[in-house]
Amino acid sequence: MSDFLREFDRLFIEEMHRWAIPVLRVCLGIVFLWFGLLKVLDVTPVAELVGGTYSFLPQKEFLLVLGIWESLIGVGLIFKLFLRTTLALLWLQMLGTLAAPLFSPAMFFTAGNPLLLTIEGEFVVKNLVLIAAGLVIGGYEVKTPSL
Repeated sequence: MSDFLREFDRLFIEEMHRWAIPVLRVCLGIVFLWFGLLKVLDVTPVAELVGGTYSFLPQKEFLLVLGIWESLIGVGLIFKLFLRTTLALLWLQMLGTLAAPLFSPAMFFTAGNPLLLTIEGEFVVKNLVLIAAGLVIGGYEVKTPSL
């Protein structure tokens, strides 16, 4: 590899190290804020999915609370506010999402087979990536308390 390419590679990697976590945090925040606002404004395409899964809860009120919750996560991530609390809210919200198939398995799995996901099942499983992103952000951006 030429000296130029080695130097370019080094600089490129340095910039990725510098920007990767902030970009991940802001992008994840945008996703949560956007999805949350769709719920708050009552224009979310997942209203039926949420209502069908959590049918034991009042749908309109639950969507509003969930939308506010997600919006708070988004704002916290974008502006790096109360990051510990923001990430705790994110993981609690994700726990609720991952629990959804327990409440209505037929909606998430084809023919009762946990390996055959419906589109709703894929929607839930992709949240594993959001959880991992939260772990990366927490691991690199949350400061450990001084003893």
